[in-house]
Amino acid sequence: MLTDPKQHPVPVTPAQMAAAAREAFDAGASIMHVHLRRQEPGMGHLPSWDPAVAAEIVDAIRVACPGVIINLTTGVIGPDIAGPLACIRRVKPEIAACNAGTLNYLKLRDDGRWAWPPMVFDNPVEKVQAFLDVMKETDTRPEFECFDVGIVRSVGMYRKAGMTDHTEYNFVMGVASGMPADVDLLPLLLRWIEPGSLWQATLIGRAEIWPVHQRVAELGGMLRTGLEDSFYLPDGSRAAGNGAMIEALARCARNAGREVASPAEARAILGLAAT
Repeated sequence: MLTDPKQHPVPVTPAQMAAAAREAFDAGASIMHVHLRRQEPGMGHLPSWDPAVAAEIVDAIRVACPGVIINLTTGVIGPDIAGPLACIRRVKPEIAACNAGTLNYLKLRDDGRWAWPPMVFDNPVEKVQAFLDVMKETDTRPEFECFDVGIVRSVGMYRKAGMTDHTEYNFVMGVASGMPADVDLLPLLLRWIEPGSLWQATLIGRAEIWPVHQRVAELGGMLRTGLEDSFYLPDGSRAAGNGAMIEALARCARNAGREVASPAEARAILGLAAT
């Protein structure tokens, strides 16, 4: 599911991606989660799994943002994951998303109609394992995307089963059929992660997500946002770009008495190699 660039100010081309990344970088972002889009005119609302496109986009971001950490998207529906695996192998990102469980991906309109045809975002264990195998091959850290509480608990099982020796959690909150963006849920989730694990939250919604971002900061989580998740700033106004979103997020960190990590500091926190 990609935001439509015809409706919202999301970047598509490598030059646009690099410029948007630089705005976020200047506002304090040390990690860029990269969604790859089709480059043909009028097709930017669809994902691309062309390794050449991935390389061009990631190379442009790395040049624009020295030392930045790349976190590559991987989510696909169905068993064919050849595309995202080829992209991981081509760009060798420091981090890549590893969707950790299956979810009925639903949204309902106010009049009771489905916003899109009901779909299953399928991530069975064998699919998770295939991603982890390639991430190990490329020395890429898996970031486990967790859309519901049972998926959070599954990550510990993956570790105990020997599928991974690294657990880093991303609580995806705000999908209508998944975990809600709720400040009261966060402390409960932290009871179910592997001890000592890094964690963060991706919050999908409008102005109501910002109190949750603030609570993430207070509880010691990593902070993350962007136009793929929300278009709205804390005052309810629309953001003109990712830079404004990151500026607001950095204020959450500082309100909690925390400072924003530089790319070098983030690499040290994450245990990644220095550039």
